[in-house]
Amino acid sequence: MFSRREFLQYLSVMGGLFSTSSFPTIASPKNITEADLLKFDSKGQVTLLHITDIHAQLKPIYFRPPSENYGVGAFEGIPPHLVGKDFLRHFAIEKNTPLAYAHTMVDYVSLAKEYGKLGGLDRTAYLIKAIREERGDDKVLLLDGGDTWQGSYTSLKTQGMDMVSTMNLLLPEAMVGHWEFTLGKERIKELTEQLSCPFIGGNVFDTEWEEQVFDSTLFFERGGVNVAVIGQHFPYTAIANPSYLVEGWSFGIRTELLQKNVNKAKENGAEVVVLLSHNGFDVDQKLARIITGIDVILTGHTHDAIPHAIKLNNTLLLSSGSHGKYLGRIDLQVNNGKVVESTSSLIPIFSDILKSDNDMMKKIIEVRAPFEMECQNVIGRTGSLLYRRGNFNGTWDDVICDSIIEQRDSEISFSPGFRWGTTLLPGQNITIEDIYSQTAINYPEVYRIKMTGKVIKELLEDVCDNIFNPDPFFQQGGDMVRVGGMTYECHPKERMGHRIKNLKLLRNGKDIQKTKEYVVSGWGSVNQNIEGPAIYDILKNYIIDKKEIKPKRPPPVTVIGV
Repeated sequence: MFSRREFLQYLSVMGGLFSTSSFPTIASPKNITEADLLKFDSKGQVTLLHITDIHAQLKPIYFRPPSENYGVGAFEGIPPHLVGKDFLRHFAIEKNTPLAYAHTMVDYVSLAKEYGKLGGLDRTAYLIKAIREERGDDKVLLLDGGDTWQGSYTSLKTQGMDMVSTMNLLLPEAMVGHWEFTLGKERIKELTEQLSCPFIGGNVFDTEWEEQVFDSTLFFERGGVNVAVIGQHFPYTAIANPSYLVEGWSFGIRTELLQKNVNKAKENGAEVVVLLSHNGFDVDQKLARIITGIDVILTGHTHDAIPHAIKLNNTLLLSSGSHGKYLGRIDLQVNNGKVVESTSSLIPIFSDILKSDNDMMKKIIEVRAPFEMECQNVIGRTGSLLYRRGNFNGTWDDVICDSIIEQRDSEISFSPGFRWGTTLLPGQNITIEDIYSQTAINYPEVYRIKMTGKVIKELLEDVCDNIFNPDPFFQQGGDMVRVGGMTYECHPKERMGHRIKNLKLLRNGKDIQKTKEYVVSGWGSVNQNIEGPAIYDILKNYIIDKKEIKPKRPPPVTVIGV
């Protein structure tokens, strides 16, 4: 494990280790142009393009960056665990600029109205084609970091086929996964057979034969340089998601195997080694410290977005955000088999600025056509900003928890700490598509059971350790489980079993008692044979009934000591 001092040392000098794009720090909608988004200080022979965690969002969206992203131990107070004004200060970004809007929640609603939505796979396709044309296809390598096939109405109804058919037009050269595995082993096989690129990852094994399920490494020549791409699927898939969907497969970080794969790639002539990872930012920061020979890590899973790559030892690390908001780019100058210079940028995809790619737009219209009328069905209106992302409850989560309590007649509700889910501005219509952008999973049943106060606290403690364990190799989940009908204090820096305190029931304001039973409802259980109505039906009925939607109460969690 590396020290906080070591991290601070690299942060103090990282500005001199690499350069960034010349995207304007001060701009308004009147003077930000397509040329600004495409402007880049091109370098060397190899251009790596990275997309990750799209979560099946084909159209432009709003997605509010988090207001809480706490790091612990050596990761406290450093990227990606900076938000708001601290983020702007660290990366020298002016307030009220395009980059400030793309990366932070500061003045989010007013800037969203000014700068509009981001993303849209047709805009992404246009941007990628423009870069390929400028650099030449022989220099560009496009890689998909996974969490691509899940997260929308159409992806749920087609079980990922809408995303496979659209992504094939982008022509990525490799892909890894996480939520893809929640489609089940058979569906994974069906879709990967129709995928235009290999689905790689050396860290998944068949438990019966101890054989690797997917190829670990691909080799490419770009700009006359030999490039190896090593894949890493989300290592905790069988823990964070239902294991019965991937029965017979084991996952893991497998550091020794990863080092062997890196060494083998070098032995086979690789001049550049790229890890295409769905480990998460902090896991890959640690890997960059203990694995030798990796030149670039393109990371995903945690949805972190930073304006450019950071450098740890000799490894460049870039996380390219989520929901199609960004395209990551790293250019490499390679001399005598070594990376000697690099340029990097995370390009925000402003949908009102970039043109639409005609071929991709036609395909999007085609795959959405059978569902478009239902998707656009308006069932309510927002009474406040509705968003999800953050370590603790977002306002969408609060509404989901409220709906569960009311529709399932419960005292307490739980909602998973998923990082995916789009944002709605105050006064926007709520459609069926918006509901599924928060709830589209293959195990949507809302259970209703009794739990003692002791079990409730233990559950919260377990999930909290998944997030705030100082060793990222033990962080196995998403964000904190969301709660409704109760309040509590969270002390992230405390040790396991001592982070959750002062649990109170909202109904009467009394302390939650260890031995007393409470009626609890929730969804997203990883257990098999759960019974109950689907969460998207629960939420739909609630919104139709209420008509104007906003959280009923202030945030339920008080965070102490960070």
